[in-house]
Amino acid sequence: MIKILFICHGNICRSPMAEFLFRDMVQKRGLGNSFFIASAATSREDIGNPVHRGTVRQLKEYGISTAGKYAALLRKKDYDDYNYIIGMENENIRNINRIIGEDKECKVHRLLDFSDNPRNIEDPWYTGNFDCTYVAILEGCEAFLQYILERNTV
Repeated sequence: MIKILFICHGNICRSPMAEFLFRDMVQKRGLGNSFFIASAATSREDIGNPVHRGTVRQLKEYGISTAGKYAALLRKKDYDDYNYIIGMENENIRNINRIIGEDKECKVHRLLDFSDNPRNIEDPWYTGNFDCTYVAILEGCEAFLQYILERNTV
C-alpha cells in the first residue's frame, strides 16, 4: 500500500482538497485499495476545524465530499508512517522539515514539482480563489499519480 500525506499550513483548504481529489482519482481508476491518503497541517491554529467552506464548495461541484474531515497536525512519527509527504508551497516544505527533521529517504516533495510547471500553490484562504487552487491541485495530483504509477506496481 502506498501511503500519502498532503500538507499545507492549516489543513483546511489546500491539503484536504488534494487529499479528497487524489482519493477520488485513484478510486475512479479502481486503485483505491492500493493507497492510504490523508492530510495534515504544519500549524496548530486550525486543528480540529472542519474543511473551509470554499474547498467544500469547490469539491462538491465535482461530486467529491469532505465529510468527516477535521484539521490534524503533522507529527514527527508521520515520516515513518508515509511513503510520500507532499507540501503545497516552499514554506510548507520548510515547516515539514522543521517538524520531521532530516528527510533521509527523500519522501518530502512539493506537489507541483511533479508537473511540467513546478511552482507553489497559492493559499485560497488569502486569495479567495478556490477555482485557481483546484486547477493547480488537479494538475499536481494528475502528475503525481502518473509519477507513482510509472514507479510502482499497484
